[in-house]
Amino acid sequence: MKILSLFCRAVNALCNRQAGRRTLLSQCGMCGAASDSKHQPGFGLLFDIDGVLVRGRTPIPAAKKAFQKLVNPQGQFVVPVVFVTNAGNVLRQTKADQLSHILGVPISQDQVMMSHSPLRMFKKYHEKCVLVSGQGPVLDIAKNLGFVKVVSIDMLREAFPLLDMVDHNRRPKLPSSAIANLPRIEAVILFGEPIRWETNLQLIIDTLLTNGNLSSAHQNLKFPHLPLLACNMDLMWMAEAHSPRFGHGTFLVCLENIYKKITGEDLKYEALMGKPSELTYHYAEYLIREQAAERGWRTPVRSLYAIGDNLMTDIYGANLYNRYLEERTARKSKAVAKVAAGTRSSTALPQEEDMDNVWESELAPPSATSCKSILVCTGVYNPRTEVPPDASQAIKETVFHGHRDFRFDPALVEPGHIVQDVDAAVELIFEREKFPIQ
Repeated sequence: MKILSLFCRAVNALCNRQAGRRTLLSQCGMCGAASDSKHQPGFGLLFDIDGVLVRGRTPIPAAKKAFQKLVNPQGQFVVPVVFVTNAGNVLRQTKADQLSHILGVPISQDQVMMSHSPLRMFKKYHEKCVLVSGQGPVLDIAKNLGFVKVVSIDMLREAFPLLDMVDHNRRPKLPSSAIANLPRIEAVILFGEPIRWETNLQLIIDTLLTNGNLSSAHQNLKFPHLPLLACNMDLMWMAEAHSPRFGHGTFLVCLENIYKKITGEDLKYEALMGKPSELTYHYAEYLIREQAAERGWRTPVRSLYAIGDNLMTDIYGANLYNRYLEERTARKSKAVAKVAAGTRSSTALPQEEDMDNVWESELAPPSATSCKSILVCTGVYNPRTEVPPDASQAIKETVFHGHRDFRFDPALVEPGHIVQDVDAAVELIFEREKFPIQ
């Protein structure tokens, strides 16, 4: 809860800064005045990327067709759109450039939410020395998010060459010792699946068991261990292969089980980010609201549509956030009824209703009242398999592919709609919203 409080304060400050820079936005698909538009959208779209728009580096044919419906002749989006991906191996601008090329429409980095995007708000750790794991430009990503003292796995391995011993060909040929005096690690951040799993698993475990001081031996540390923040919980993801490939969630399973086997304790996360985390969707809804405001659309965004290919992340996350929105609406309705009945002061309404959720009390409340999930059949989802209606009928390890810290709930993996591809999803949404196709 403390982390959520820090997160919300930081995002609130960001909202104020964003409002001041709206007139300075560069030309892109989400920019340009549209307050006089005849059709102002009251809904926003959240797109997954892998398995929905692309498979690996190959565009899915329906994607470009779908996005032709979402922009006007001037290349501006006619509805607010955010790309919510669990990928974490590139900067937002790089992903925006990739999407612009694939979809044939201009995409701004402000429309892209990576799994690590919320880390920008975790200022508590920005001045600490953090170890980062993943692949791609991890140091640049961390610094772009606000982290100042960053150590990579490669830097750690170079400083302590005797720690990485699984691959015989990478072992030191001559006796060696530590060659650098790195500062003590104070937190560990997991961006995504690394390339050499054995190296990352070994050095992360070493970091946790030495309390960040790898020049010493493993210690019998008092629990809990160093703060651990993880992005992207996808067990599997869909590339060009016929079957799904291992994702960062599989790496986390390995890390969790190794830690428990060695210590007898459960690995604890300070924060889990990326889908299906509620925090991720709350932040994505904020980005949708920002886009609508930048375009001058005054109609409140009441409905979100989340399009994805993975039951355990895209659908689970959208339905979890929808449950939160419905419960929030129900609480407000009850409170309003009490005010109308004269049993409650109207001035106490906002404060009291927000007290039971810290992020609502500090971050601008969502305008959305629903988040509808749409499942496409171009990625991880296999329409020939069924999810058992009762969790007791399933073997958890083989059916529930979600993260350890998320419980299996059959209702949360039931999509609102199942369509063939993303183009069919856009057509369905426009039909439901009675919105004209471009």
